[in-house]
Amino acid sequence: MEKNTKKHYLIAAILGIAVIVALTAYYLFSAFSSHVTTQYVYIDDDDTADSVYHKLEPIAKQLPMSAFTTLSRYWNYEENVRSGRYAIEPSEATFTVFRRIKNGQQTPVKLTIPESRTMDRLAGALAKKLMLDSLRLADALRDSAFCAQLGYDTCTIACLFVPNTYEIYWNTSLERLMQRMEREHKAFWNIEREQKARNLSLTPNEVCTLASIIDEETANNAEKPMIAGMYLNRLSRQMPLQADPTVKFALKDFALRRIYQKQLAVNSPYNTYRNEGLPPGPIKVASIAGIDAVLNAVKHDYLYMCAKEDFSGTHNFASTYAEHLKNAAKYARALNQRGIK
Repeated sequence: MEKNTKKHYLIAAILGIAVIVALTAYYLFSAFSSHVTTQYVYIDDDDTADSVYHKLEPIAKQLPMSAFTTLSRYWNYEENVRSGRYAIEPSEATFTVFRRIKNGQQTPVKLTIPESRTMDRLAGALAKKLMLDSLRLADALRDSAFCAQLGYDTCTIACLFVPNTYEIYWNTSLERLMQRMEREHKAFWNIEREQKARNLSLTPNEVCTLASIIDEETANNAEKPMIAGMYLNRLSRQMPLQADPTVKFALKDFALRRIYQKQLAVNSPYNTYRNEGLPPGPIKVASIAGIDAVLNAVKHDYLYMCAKEDFSGTHNFASTYAEHLKNAAKYARALNQRGIK
């Protein structure tokens, strides 16, 4: 009888332990998220454990959220909150979620560098994707000393940015972001591209500057090498580029559909009607298509171009000024017919 009693106690104890283990496993290893799609939590530098809980509550199931806070207390998470962007998958276990957040194993963002017209706009776009303050970034890009450390000035700093898509951590600092942009710029300007620039007697910054003008002239990538060839012809003959987009940039009025004589007189180093050669820097972050259009420009004898009267976004090219005047007259009539001022 005594042996049976001991046996029963042993079985009961084993069962009890098994139940505790099962409950603990369920408590710690059940799915944390209440959603069927991947959710993201963004933890800032000034977040505390409590504010992290507040951010997690809309994502978590009730019991796993309780398990998360228990784990946090046990591992003293309050003293080790790490900023970052963390993905929480639908079936991910609570313990796994906690371990990644505690250890700072964040999920990178896909950061696309936009072809922004101004550095203020670029700073605003990047700040929407990263933990950076847009004002601090904008101020840095306007700071001559900061730009000089990177080998640029405030006019040419746009040349640093290559508009590709990169994987980068959300809490990347300003310094690390710029270091990454330097590496990507160096990788983009490989031996082949640098040699093509030298063949044109242009620096990479000058290529980017010309490319930025071409980008603003047309969205038609197939036509960009033709436009590049025309502007290179003008540069080689020491003719003013007379590029309307540079006037818009000088006026900071990018909505202009039509440029009048009085606007061509704007006193700005970016006004290529008043100044020969390239402006002091890009009028936007140049596209890769624009850069490669300059490096692979079509060779021809055109010196003039005018938007086509069919508003297709392409251009009529001309070798003589008389021919150009005819093209310009056709375009002016089309503008007048549409009431575009």
